[in-house]
Amino acid sequence: MNNFILKLIQNLPPETSHSLTIKLLKLKPIRKLASDDPSLHQHIFGLDFNNPIGLAAGFDKNAEVINALLNLGFGFIEAGTVTPKSQLGNNRPRIFRLKEDQAIINNLGFNNFGHNFVIPKLSHLNLNSLSREGIVGINIGKNKDSD
Repeated sequence: MNNFILKLIQNLPPETSHSLTIKLLKLKPIRKLASDDPSLHQHIFGLDFNNPIGLAAGFDKNAEVINALLNLGFGFIEAGTVTPKSQLGNNRPRIFRLKEDQAIINNLGFNNFGHNFVIPKLSHLNLNSLSREGIVGINIGKNKDSD
């Protein structure tokens, strides 16, 4: 079943794949299957990272699936980019697959629902358990029409 879903996601247009992945992560709770090996622990700038593998801003633009992403094994998550006001971002197409390089170019352009949507999402995180699971950062940016 999981291979079927992965093949489906890989064969859809990139932006559709991204949206579907966010929706799937919101629908199906993911429980962390294993703890990180203690040798992966990093203490940097006063922060304790369970492992050095993180997810940069651009994937979870509206802080909707932070716990699910941490449970997938990331040591840290950077949500966003969040802007003061909601905005649509760049014109499509704006996500490009580089199959030969197994990479993606994200040129979404800060499409997000704005800080008024994201703040309640962050306030609902269980900070006590989250601090044991990983570090969460928020990338912030200005709106296209900002001075």
